[in-house]
Amino acid sequence: MKGDRVEIVIDAGGEGTRAYEVVASRAGRRVEVATRRGVVEVSEVTRTGTAVRTARFMASRVLALVEYPIADEARPDETDSS
Repeated sequence: MKGDRVEIVIDAGGEGTRAYEVVASRAGRRVEVATRRGVVEVSEVTRTGTAVRTARFMASRVLALVEYPIADEARPDETDSS
């Protein structure tokens, strides 16, 4: 869904750490995370499953990978009626 995002923090060696963010930028897109053969792959994917953009990181360098799904956030039109 638009607004889904994944934040990746990697060890950049002598430079310290670097943070990257992949965001679902349009309606109908989502962010998927996959780990294959020692590589962490974060992709922005369309409704049909076509990857729009992909970020790849060596799994041994990834310090943190945090997913922020938009569905977990409260919508402004939802009110607590208790």
